[in-house]
Amino acid sequence: MQTVEERVDKLEKAIQDFIFSVGIEYNKLVNSQMRTEKELRDFKDEMKVFKDEMGAFKDEMKVFKDEMKDFKDGMERFREETKEENKRKNKEWSNLAKKMGTIVEDLIAPALRPVLGNYFNCQVTMEGQRMFKRKDGEDYEIDAIATCGDKVFMIEAKSTPRISDVKDILDKKDRFFEFFPEHAGKELIVIYGSITFPENIIQQASQNKIYVLGWREWEYMDILNFDEVSR
Repeated sequence: MQTVEERVDKLEKAIQDFIFSVGIEYNKLVNSQMRTEKELRDFKDEMKVFKDEMGAFKDEMKVFKDEMKDFKDGMERFREETKEENKRKNKEWSNLAKKMGTIVEDLIAPALRPVLGNYFNCQVTMEGQRMFKRKDGEDYEIDAIATCGDKVFMIEAKSTPRISDVKDILDKKDRFFEFFPEHAGKELIVIYGSITFPENIIQQASQNKIYVLGWREWEYMDILNFDEVSR
């Protein structure tokens, strides 16, 4: 869709073309002597008035374009301010979730369905939090599980990521189907969630085919190493 400025520019171009064509016709009148001197004088007067009006119109258009530029600049500043405010709120929200121990409920769970849909073309058919199983007197707990089609997602969340978490998550992965045999035969995909991640932990997770889910520039929760793990 054309912007207002583009439409104004086209209008100005049309007016200029019109003035040019009128000038051509005027020259024809003079050269062919098809009009009397009075008619030509009246025509010249009318053209002067017309040109003056067009000059005023162009001045008004310039003022309008300047006002539109100021409006666009104001909207851009508003968008930037809103963006920064959202980042600030996300940081405060994350810190509160960390203190309250509700990272899974407040950060991971709301982002899970859109993230899985976006990256894995996956419509979640089952989702659960704090999934607990006991077998032969041994406890086994996963922070969150989601399924879709032939895939099952194991999500582990930590408030403060550490390198050692990667090994712990891998150990849990190795025993997942032992405690959740109802998902046997599905592809197991592991996701490590937190607020933010140091680069060395992202690299360690990527090397072990673990997806990392965290804030991307404090704007939205996202998988931060999808390409590294998928290739």
